[in-house]
Parts: sequence; structure tokens; C-alpha cells
Amino acid sequence: MTAPTVPSLGSVVRVLLRRTIDTYRDSPQAVGWLQHHLGRFDEPLRVAIAGKVKAGKSTLLNALVGEEIAPTDAGECTRVVTWYQDAPAPRVLMYPRSAPPRPLTISRSRGALTFDLQGTPTEDVDRLVVDWPSQNLRSTTLIDTPGIASLSADTSARAGAFLAPEDSPSQADAVIYLMRHLHASDVRFLESFFDQGVARATPVNTIAVLSRADEIGVGRLDALSSARRIARRYRSDDKLRGLCQTVVAVAGLLAQTGRTMRQDEFAALVELAALPRADLDSMLLSADRFVRNDPADRAVPSSDTRARLIERFGLFGVRLGTTLVRQGINDPTRIAEELVKRSGLDELRMVLNNQFSERRDLLKARSALLAVELVLQREPRPAAAPLAAEVERILAGAHEFAELRMLSTLRAGGVRLPVEAMEDAERLLGGDGGSAAARLGLPPGAGAADLRAAALDAVARWQRKAESPMSSRSTADAARVVVRSCEGILMGLGAVQR
Repeated sequence: MTAPTVPSLGSVVRVLLRRTIDTYRDSPQAVGWLQHHLGRFDEPLRVAIAGKVKAGKSTLLNALVGEEIAPTDAGECTRVVTWYQDAPAPRVLMYPRSAPPRPLTISRSRGALTFDLQGTPTEDVDRLVVDWPSQNLRSTTLIDTPGIASLSADTSARAGAFLAPEDSPSQADAVIYLMRHLHASDVRFLESFFDQGVARATPVNTIAVLSRADEIGVGRLDALSSARRIARRYRSDDKLRGLCQTVVAVAGLLAQTGRTMRQDEFAALVELAALPRADLDSMLLSADRFVRNDPADRAVPSSDTRARLIERFGLFGVRLGTTLVRQGINDPTRIAEELVKRSGLDELRMVLNNQFSERRDLLKARSALLAVELVLQREPRPAAAPLAAEVERILAGAHEFAELRMLSTLRAGGVRLPVEAMEDAERLLGGDGGSAAARLGLPPGAGAADLRAAALDAVARWQRKAESPMSSRSTADAARVVVRSCEGILMGLGAVQR
């Protein structure tokens, strides 16, 4: 007989939220807060993009959306938390701190979306919400945050208050953290976002991005290879492994330009590629030289056109684009695709899907449990005692949270395993993604028979480790959690019978 269906974590937490709303029905503030989190289950996943000033946050957001909808200059709008969400028609709403929301006028400047705050000081603005018709925003709402470690204390405080509030859960379900190099301020921020509560103690909702990767090699054609090597080194850093899921190298400017490249830009690349290699190499020694120096007796794009190319492509992008043209790729669509492919954006999108999208319900449930905990702490009452017990039961009993705690323990060095066994355990616990194929290390299109065989082998392998008298207590405990994850895979494949 097939085992009875076990309620999902999301459905269990929804029931808890409704019970809590009923218990606190005489508290408008608590009810509003809880209903907000109940509604979040039906919303797209909220992913915040964070990092220092000039880390490339808005540029990466544009690349992910595939349109230039986020201002990338240092204007006033970049100092305000801005939400980008799918909607039937374009609209920008400003939410002042002490006044009703009002729409802002949308305009375009050289292809990029622009809007101003109509004279409202940035410190008086709570947030901007940009509605934009986009398939890429249907499953994920992206939130652009002000730069941390900014020279403006108010700007840094605004980013910190949104991403790591002191007295409430973050409004974001997950975070993409951008860094140009790993500095102490980056670690401090990740530590502040790494909550210490039972439900919070996990790096599952954070991905680090080594941004502006094309600049690491001073714009050389092998710059991204160097950046990927650095990202791999960061991924093996014990400190960083305990604070985020992974580290990915991305050239955000190259990705944004590849997804939004225009015909006139392609024509300029073709014209530059026709120059003698020595002349073009001499021009590309620096951005200033590229814009200002004309090779003698050679027809080249105008200085204004070259300045725009540098702004849109960077030195690395111009070098790569002209090299691709010289290699015989003279179709603008193929050039654009190649720029995106080499930028690292595809790898980041795959990581986002594996680490965030596949864990959507878990991340939503995590945020909701934190919201319930907050209400119980702020407004304790005898009638809420069963709710507190239910929160503890869910946190202790839900295998999804057991997996996250064990992943954190393994990555923090709390359990010592051989390298191969450590990699196997992290993968089976969902460290590389939540799908059965990702957990079992099989290709995405693997058949049910192959998945079932691999899962049965993993159960046997880790069951032996759990029962071995040679295993330490911590190793045996970790092995039992892995076994339960493997059994969950089998249940999902319909392979567990009773």
C-alpha cells in the first residue's frame, strides 16, 4: 500500500498563520502583519540585490530582466529601495514615509528608463515600486537596494534597515550579494544577514556574486577565466561557505549589453574590427585613449560613438565584440548571445533557479515562521502558548529545516567527513539544488529508473555510515539526516511502499 501523503511544509505553515490570525484577531497590527505574510505565499519570490556602492547592482538587475529598467547612474533613485515586479502595464509608484503613494513620470534616455522623485528628498521616501511587463519578473520580484558602506550614512542605514532589520524578518526571501573582491565589510554584512535563530541559522537564502568580473583582469580577454578561478577559491573559503550558498563570477555590464544590444552598436563593432589589429590594440590600452585617439588616416566611429560603446560594453566588451566579428560572426543576434554566454549570466540564472526557485515554498515558509515568532514575542498571551509550541514542533520536525541546519553544520566544519563524503552529503542535502537529479548528481533529464537506482544506492551508502560503530556521534547524526533526504527523494519518485 502506498504511504499516506504528508502535508507540505508550506501548507502546514499556512494553517499556523491562519490560527495565529484568529488568536490575534483583536490586534489590528498583528493581524495585518500576519495576513501580509500569508499573502506572500501566493506572490513571486522576493530576491534583493545588495552590495557596496558601484558593485553593479542595477546593471545586474537589468541583465536579469533583459531590459534597461533600473537606473545605473549615481542619481537619487539609486539611493532608494526599489522594487521591480511584473504587471500588465508600466508604472512607477513612490511611497513617501508620511504621505500616500503617488505615481512618477516615466521617461527614456538613450534607451534606459529614467524617473525622478519630483523634489522629494530621498530620506523621506520609503520605497519605489516599478511595475513592468516582463516574463522574467513573473516568478521573481527583484529588489534593488542602496549601496552598503556608502559615504552617505543615511544611504547605508537605509540598505541595512531593509536587508537586516533589527526587530523583524527581512522583506526579502533571498539575497544576491555583489562584491568586487572579498573585503571585511562584505563579511560583516553577510554575518549581519546570517540570522542566529533556529529557523534563521542557514546561508540557504544568500548567493554571492563576484561582480564586474571583466575588470579583474584589467579588461583582458582572459579576464573572466581569472574571475572564475577567484570565485572557485572563494567557494572553498570556510568562512564564506558558512555565510552563503555559493559564489559566481559575472560580468554584469557585458550581460546587460548582450541582452539589450542595438543595431548601431553592432555596426560600430564591425567598423572597429575592420581596423588593423595594431591600431585597435593601441586604442584599447585605456578607456580614455579609446575615446580620444584616432588612428592616422583611418576611418573609425566618432568619438561620441566610442564613448557610448565604452559606457555600454567596457574595454573588455569592446575587445570581445570586435574579436568575435573578426572570427567571422557577423550576425548581431549571435554576437549578443555570445556576449551573454561569456558574461556568466547563464550560470547565475541556473544557480538562482536551483537554489531559490526550487526552494520557493521553503523560503516563504521560513519568512512566515519568523513573522509568527515576532508576533508571539511582541504580544505574548496565554492563548498563544499552543502556537509557540507549534512553531517549535515545525522547526524541530520539518525535515526541510533539518536539512538546512545540517548543511550549515557541514559547511561550518561542525562535522568532519572525508572530502568525497562531504561533497556527497552536501549534494544529497540539496546544496546544489533541490531537484532529485541535482541531489543525486545526475543530468536534469535523467529517467525515473536511473533516479530510483541512484537514490537506493545513496540510502544504502549512508545507512551503513549511520549504523557503523566506527562513526562518531556527529557523523552518525549527519548520516541519518542524509538518509532521510534520500528517502524523501524516493517518496517523490513513488518508490516507497508500505
